[in-house]
Amino acid sequence: MPIDPSMLKALPRSSGVYLFKGEGSLPLYIGKSVDIRSRVMAHLRAEDEAEMMSQATRVEFIETAGEIGALLLESHLIKQMSPLFNIRLRRIRNLCSIQLSQVADFLQPLVVTGKDLGVGEVDGLYGLFGSVRAAQNKLRELADPNRLCLGLLGLEKIGARGCFGLQVKTCLGACVGRESRAVHDNRLLNALADMKVHAWPFADAIELIETQGDWTQRHRIQNWRYLGTSCSKSSAYPVNVQKSFDLDTYKILVKPIMMGTAHVAHVQ
Repeated sequence: MPIDPSMLKALPRSSGVYLFKGEGSLPLYIGKSVDIRSRVMAHLRAEDEAEMMSQATRVEFIETAGEIGALLLESHLIKQMSPLFNIRLRRIRNLCSIQLSQVADFLQPLVVTGKDLGVGEVDGLYGLFGSVRAAQNKLRELADPNRLCLGLLGLEKIGARGCFGLQVKTCLGACVGRESRAVHDNRLLNALADMKVHAWPFADAIELIETQGDWTQRHRIQNWRYLGTSCSKSSAYPVNVQKSFDLDTYKILVKPIMMGTAHVAHVQ
């Protein structure tokens, strides 16, 4: 049975999350938009979503006071409910990162996991990856264009004649003293700069505030973990405390917080 037209007519032209449901109680798909009605109607017209829409019998929605609230709620609900047609945000990964440790006067890159280190709580981390191999592959990808030594990156052994890259002229010789190690390490820092994982910039929790007219929502965040939302309306939605670092939450929050575009208040 197709979705009742009255459900579609009731959809708001505002920010929030929408849930397509079928015969069961769990959703088929959860999405977010700054214009819920427009986005839902786009799903109905999309040819590549015909299979999902053929199973949908109703659509529900939860409004939010802003886009960040919609993003946070979407991510949380997908992880909580595991909808059939959501894949990208559904799995919670054990993340890895590249850590630059100071050894004597040199930088030594090491791949660390979230179990070993508080990702997002300390400085010196670069990139967030789903596996150790993915992190190592990223270092290999950066090595050739930046003339970095794979041996000094910990990715291969350094023999008496240096690393293999020195033989094929992709390494400038820092492994055998032909190039200053400080110069090599500076290139490494520059290559990793855009991948920097920002440590939490506040001493404690903050509230990220969004308003729509006289409606206010306050999203509590600490160490890049989403702790929940309080709402000036009675229909506040509860969430469980996010106990571990979550990549999707970090991606949602890092730009507005670090660039200062979000309205932030310190928790008293």
